[in-house]
Amino acid sequence: MSEIQVHGIQSSKMKRDIRTVTVDGQSLQQLPHGVSFHGVTTQVDERGALYELFNPAWGWSDAPLVYAYTTSIRPGVIKGWGMHKEHEDRYFIMSGEMEVVLYDARPDSPTLGLVSQIAMSEANRGLINIPAGIWHADRNLGSKDVVFINFPTVAFNHDDPDKYRLPLDT
Repeated sequence: MSEIQVHGIQSSKMKRDIRTVTVDGQSLQQLPHGVSFHGVTTQVDERGALYELFNPAWGWSDAPLVYAYTTSIRPGVIKGWGMHKEHEDRYFIMSGEMEVVLYDARPDSPTLGLVSQIAMSEANRGLINIPAGIWHADRNLGSKDVVFINFPTVAFNHDDPDKYRLPLDT
C-alpha cells in the first residue's frame, strides 16, 4: 500500500488527537494519587466579580487553614522542582495563566512515576492540592505575571524549612 499525502504531508506523520475530556468538560487526565482539583465559580454582576478561595463546606480538604501566602511568577519563568515531605501545598490562582507539572515520587503510591499537568487561569480558577512527596514545578504560560495563593497544611518553619529542590532540568 502506498503512502498517501494530505495537503503535502505524509499520512504516516499525522497523529490523531486522543479524547481528553468528557462531553460535559471533565478532564480524563489521571492525576497522582491524592491530588484533587476543586473548580471555583466566579460570580459576576455590574459591580465586579466575586469568587470564594476556600470553603470548608466544599469538603475538599480535612486539613485546616493554618497559613497563607501569595507567589508570583514572571512570564517565561518556571519555578521548580520543589517537594515537601511533611505537608501539602494548596494553590489558588488569582491572575495569569500557569501550568502545574506534577511527578509522583512516593514509593508506596499507586501512581508512582506518573507525570501530570494541570493548567490554571483566571478562566479556570480553582484549588489544587499537592500532597507531600509529589515533586512539582509551576510555569507561567502567559504574557503577564501569574499570581497565586498557597494555603499549605503547615505553617512555614523558617528555622527548618520543609522544602526540597531539584534542578529544573531533572
